[in-house]
Amino acid sequence: MIPPVPLPDAALVLPAAARWLDMAGLAVFAASGALAAAGRGQTLVTLAFFALITGVGGGTVRDLLIGAPVFWVRDPHVAALCIGLAIAIWVTPGRWWSGSALAWLDAVGLAAYAVYGAAKALGHGVPPVPAMVMGVVSACVGGIIRDVLAGEPSILMRPELYVTAAALSSTSFVTLQALGVGTGVAATVAALLGFSLRAAAIRWKLALPAYRATPRV
Repeated sequence: MIPPVPLPDAALVLPAAARWLDMAGLAVFAASGALAAAGRGQTLVTLAFFALITGVGGGTVRDLLIGAPVFWVRDPHVAALCIGLAIAIWVTPGRWWSGSALAWLDAVGLAAYAVYGAAKALGHGVPPVPAMVMGVVSACVGGIIRDVLAGEPSILMRPELYVTAAALSSTSFVTLQALGVGTGVAATVAALLGFSLRAAAIRWKLALPAYRATPRV
């Protein structure tokens, strides 16, 4: 059984150390939402909507579940960042946003957001295992909403190592905190582990084995 996590340590690091990681991860997810709409020839309004819902979706669900104030409603910079990214994508050439660059940025955002979500949950008194889940929710729900709205197969329905990488980051962070590792070290190690797994999946097309039903005799 995982022992209690030192909540004050996790709570104190959030305002100081995780703010920029939070915004960087949010920006990457918002950009992926705007690009999903741009790829379908949508309007600027649709790009802005996709950017916002993808950027804040996971954090919104997390905050509602842990009983925290919804972060972007109280922060004037979040919605402005998402809309600003949508405008930037709208006015720049499409070739700027092609290739694998966004996939690698998304891998960074995924790992950072998973750690941030788990840390915020711990800071609000959530037990270790649900805090791990909150890390995954933070990192993945926005992308799930984006895929559903865009009519794409959800990341939950793909064998690629995406949700698994988020789970590795959040689980590693909570476990290291429970073992008494300092928050900064735990966050760095956990984010690197999640990013490394996602990077390996991108580089070598790693995927989990799919379920195969046994043929009836």
